[in-house]
Amino acid sequence: MKNLSVTMFAIVAFLLVSYTIKAQQKKQPVAVKKATIEVIQFHSEYRCMTCHKIEDLTKATLASSFKTIPFRLINVSDKSNAKMANQFEAAGTALFLYNPSTGKKQDLTSFAFMKAGNKKAFEAELKKYITEFIKG
Repeated sequence: MKNLSVTMFAIVAFLLVSYTIKAQQKKQPVAVKKATIEVIQFHSEYRCMTCHKIEDLTKATLASSFKTIPFRLINVSDKSNAKMANQFEAAGTALFLYNPSTGKKQDLTSFAFMKAGNKKAFEAELKKYITEFIKG
């Protein structure tokens, strides 16, 4: 009889713990995904050394400091990209920060060409631009 009482107590305790855990899991709010930004580089069919350098430096900066921010490379010479190229007014090499949720964009083309020859300056300034863009 004593063993039966201990067994019943253990079963009841297990059921209470299980019910409590399930109730806590249901109460947790669902995480809402925050708006993300993208870094978009446009280019024409034939790319110069600086265009390739901008791509490499941008990818390296994102990989080291902003792993969750996607990078998109878009060929403006491809007719299937015409709508997007027009939206950004990109006819050749151009670098943009873009928030697809809000439509907000920032043209970093001048910066990219000016700093492409200096890796440290490019990375530092791109980090600053991205951080400020995210803050709004």
